[in-house]
Amino acid sequence: MRLVVLHRGILPPNAESIERLADTVYATEEELPLLLPGADVLLCWHSITSAVAAAWPGDPAQAPRWVHVAAAGVDPFLFPALVADPDVVLTNSRGVYDQAIAEYVLGLILALAKDFPGTWEHQRRREWRPRDSERIGGRTALVWGTGPIGRAIARMLRAVGMRVSGAGRTAREDDPDFGTVHEGASMRGALADADYLVLAAPLTPATRCMLDASVLAAMKPGARLVNIGRGGLVDEEALCKHLADGRLAGAALDVFAQEPLPAASPLWDMPGVIVSPHTAGEVTGWRADLADLFLDNLRRRREGRPLRNVVDKDKGYVRAVGS
Repeated sequence: MRLVVLHRGILPPNAESIERLADTVYATEEELPLLLPGADVLLCWHSITSAVAAAWPGDPAQAPRWVHVAAAGVDPFLFPALVADPDVVLTNSRGVYDQAIAEYVLGLILALAKDFPGTWEHQRRREWRPRDSERIGGRTALVWGTGPIGRAIARMLRAVGMRVSGAGRTAREDDPDFGTVHEGASMRGALADADYLVLAAPLTPATRCMLDASVLAAMKPGARLVNIGRGGLVDEEALCKHLADGRLAGAALDVFAQEPLPAASPLWDMPGVIVSPHTAGEVTGWRADLADLFLDNLRRRREGRPLRNVVDKDKGYVRAVGS
C-alpha cells in the first residue's frame, strides 16, 4: 500500500507505526503533484489547503482510493473530481475535537459576558476600573449545527445553566442534547430570542454564507456570535456592519473566510470582538489523537474492515448511524 502524507513541516507523532503498515512518502504542497499520482492512500495531515484539488490526477486510475483528513471539516476536499468518483473514499477525524471545542466555546462565552479582554487591557494600563459584568446562567444559546461538536457544546452550555436549542436540517422537539431543534421558518424566531449564536456547522454548498445580512438582521439586538465552524459560514462584511452599528454586542471568532486573517481586517480592532487563530480544538495531545485515529483506520483498510468516519461526499459530513 503506497501512502502519501501531505504535511507542512510537522509529521504525525506515530509516523514510525504508520510506516510499518504502508510504503510511506511525505510531501509538501509543492511536492504533491509529483508524488500523488499512483498513491493508494492520501493522509492530509495538513488539512487547510487547496493543494489536493490542484494536484489531483486527471486520470482516475492514478488517483488514491482513500483520502483521510486530519480535521473534522473536509470542505477543501469536496472538489468535483473527488466527489464524483465513487471509488474514492473520504474520511475525517470526527470525534477528536468535540470536548476541546465545547470547552473553548464556554470559555469564549464567559470571556464575552465578563469582558475579560477589557479587564486585561485595564491591567496592562494599571487602571483600577470596577464594573458590572453579565451572568450566563439563564441566558439563551442557539447552536447552529447538530453534529458531534454541536452536541458537545450544547451539553457544556446546559451544564452551566444556559438555555440551549439547536438549528439543523430537521425540526424536532425531543432531541436528547438540544431539546428543540429548529429548521426553516422557526429558526428566525429562535434567532430573535438567542443571546448567543454558536456556529458549529460544516461548510458545504448549502451552508456557505448562511449567516448573511438578512440572518444577522434577524438576531436579537445585543446578541453575540461565536464561530468555531468555518469562516465561510459568515458574510464577514455584513457582520462587521452589524458590529460597528451596535446591533450586535460582540463576537468571538476562531475561523475566518481568509486565514490567516489579513492584518487589514477591521475585525482585529473592533470593540467586543475576540479573534483567535483557528485553535479551538488544539489542546495538549491533539496531534496524537488525530494520528491514532488514522492508524486505526489504516489497520482497518489493510484488514478489509469498514473505515471509521466515512464522509457522505454529497452532503459534506459524516452521516449519523441510522440517518
